[in-house]
Amino acid sequence: MDPNPTHFRGRESKETSISPPPPQRTGSASSIHKSGHVINHGHRSSFAENLRGLPPSPRNQRHPSFTQSAIQDLLNHPPAPRHHNPRFAGRDWRDIAIGELVSKDDVSWVEMDTSVEDATMALLKNTSSNVVVVRENTTSSTPVSTFDYNDLNAYILVVVGLAHPSDDLVELYDALAKKAQARLSIPLRDIQPICRKESLVVLQGDEDLAKAIEVFGSGVHRVLVANQNAEVMGILSQLKLIEFFWNEGVNFRAIDELYPRLLGDVGVGSQQIIAINADSPLTEALNLMSQEGLSSVAVVDNGLNVVGNISTTDVKHLTNSTSLPLLHDSCLHFISIILTEQGVEKGKDSFPVFYVNPYSTLAHTVAKLVATHSHRMWIVESASPSPSAPGTPSLGPTVLVPTPSSSQTSLAGSHFPSVPPASSMPGSHLSGRLIGVVTLTDILNLFAKSTGLNPSDPSEQRARRRRSSSSSVRPSLDSSRASIDIRR
Repeated sequence: MDPNPTHFRGRESKETSISPPPPQRTGSASSIHKSGHVINHGHRSSFAENLRGLPPSPRNQRHPSFTQSAIQDLLNHPPAPRHHNPRFAGRDWRDIAIGELVSKDDVSWVEMDTSVEDATMALLKNTSSNVVVVRENTTSSTPVSTFDYNDLNAYILVVVGLAHPSDDLVELYDALAKKAQARLSIPLRDIQPICRKESLVVLQGDEDLAKAIEVFGSGVHRVLVANQNAEVMGILSQLKLIEFFWNEGVNFRAIDELYPRLLGDVGVGSQQIIAINADSPLTEALNLMSQEGLSSVAVVDNGLNVVGNISTTDVKHLTNSTSLPLLHDSCLHFISIILTEQGVEKGKDSFPVFYVNPYSTLAHTVAKLVATHSHRMWIVESASPSPSAPGTPSLGPTVLVPTPSSSQTSLAGSHFPSVPPASSMPGSHLSGRLIGVVTLTDILNLFAKSTGLNPSDPSEQRARRRRSSSSSVRPSLDSSRASIDIRR
């Protein structure tokens, strides 16, 4: 087995094109109780090989499929629900057991002494939950940790020498980097100090959803679900619960009544935004997510228009050594690579839309979150939907990560296509200026409070996921809290 952590290969997650409308709420669309995807263990060429000799994208020769008025109509009037699962009809959602929403097929186990390479392969294969559960050894059934894309992102940054460790971790980071360069196997046990994460929460399968939504509304992203024998029977995430309420919300009046309301009316969304300039090197975005405990960041142009989104799951594109030059290229270049590979694998152009506006309904926002499998939607400025309506309300200061003083270019000899300007990216003319963000935590917190529950302050979990303030990234963020700040 080759222990070099940069020689992994992965499969990318599904994204949704801008062309079709958001998904309709239907019980049959839920991922609950679906079996995991079948994994093809045959040879699969790297995306760098697939990109050689590609024809120009037809995106450059066509006009957007929707007019602005059609887009606005779609934002305000998402498709109505058609079907729901009769199994939940007539039941109060708070009486539904957590165990009814999970499947044992979503649970993949590794051990503390499993190599990071093997754990990564298990993670790439587990597309249903995007996490593997870690136990002490093969004879144990007790979970002691997890390994997900946030951890993989932190590990990649360490082994390539691009992380920003706090003073107490410098020696460990150096040791891990040297082991990786020597192609030595590195067990998960050795990287636990770099995988700072939220608490490992285990709920009983016979507990009702009220407990789960209260935990998720407090900022926890996932929980393990166990049976009466303390055996893990499934994994429930914020996204899976949001998907459940989207597909089955027609059965739960207190939840369903929230969907037609505008984001501003229900009071969800944050004024504190962390984004990154499209010209910044990819390493800045990856370090930002690792240091701030984020699962994704918005990518904006010089006018603060949203041109894309980078998430921790996108590091699956960096698990092959031929892709490492991308770390030194711009964020915009990385987005173009992802879009190109989606076209290669799916045989069509696609541009996932990760933004809404203040006049979007909660229904449309949730539909997009479910469709893109995202943890957050960026809120952008938009023209008033009618002459009599006020303009886009101000959401306060925007926090941006300053770009480096010197521009970064790709490494010589790389085989990746040249990066297009931000203005030419598909969807850039349909987005708008970044003014806010709404997350799964915000929505589940709203669901909890609207039904009489008392979730704790989500900022406690955010603080737990955030890295030490001694990181070199932290001063640049703190210095820009009061105003927009993009430096070159």
